[in-house]
Amino acid sequence: MLKRKAVVAGQFYPATAEEIQKYFDYFNEALEKGIKDPNMLKTRTQAVIVPHAGYIYSGFTANVAHRLLANADLKRIVVIGPSHRVYLRGTSVGEFDLYETPFGDLTGDRALADEIGRRFGLSFVPEAHAEHSTEVQFPFIKYYLPDVSIVELVYGDEDPKNLAPLIEWLLEDPQTGVVISTDLSHYYDIKKAKALDSICLDAVATLNPARLHEGCEACGKIGVEAMLIAARAAGLEPLILDYRTSADASGDESQVVGYMSAAFI
Repeated sequence: MLKRKAVVAGQFYPATAEEIQKYFDYFNEALEKGIKDPNMLKTRTQAVIVPHAGYIYSGFTANVAHRLLANADLKRIVVIGPSHRVYLRGTSVGEFDLYETPFGDLTGDRALADEIGRRFGLSFVPEAHAEHSTEVQFPFIKYYLPDVSIVELVYGDEDPKNLAPLIEWLLEDPQTGVVISTDLSHYYDIKKAKALDSICLDAVATLNPARLHEGCEACGKIGVEAMLIAARAAGLEPLILDYRTSADASGDESQVVGYMSAAFI
């Protein structure tokens, strides 16, 4: 049994279920108090874009999307994120039997991982999977959809046009969900960050992959572009769920990171 150990627990998110639960309770209380249209929380979606910073900064934004995923009758979820620590050509498919989280282990969908590898020519690069962009999603998934199985895909130097058919194929099954992980601009002042992030937001809102190349500085831009291509092919409509920056948590507007979540319906 090959287990994908948690490598950023206690750093990007708390190491205990009790502490994570406090975050989730806070996020949901704030969401329910501040939401303009409560019906939005009933949205059913198979595919979301989420951020991957520490929960104190981007957890609220990610939580909205993961909560909506729980409205769908999903049996498996594929989490797709960029590699930050290891140079990687192409995309690695995780061949794990278990994924560790503070809420308990998630089951790895080995059959789906093997099928992805065969169908799309992907291999398993173990060192690429000590990756926070994907891991920070696992506690959300275990909390909201405790019985799903998952597959982790980590990409490096990849062409979005290679990932898009994979995403489109996954979404053909109504019981398969896709989580695309990305943060937006990094370490600009608040005015510059919002200007750059508005390009990313507009690209998603209009399903316009070309717009991403007009100044969007998302670290997971490859995954986002692939998602937009797949969404257009599948006839899905985008819904921006939340946008904020690290300044909302820290108060520091001199060097911020942008965060967005979106659903495709």
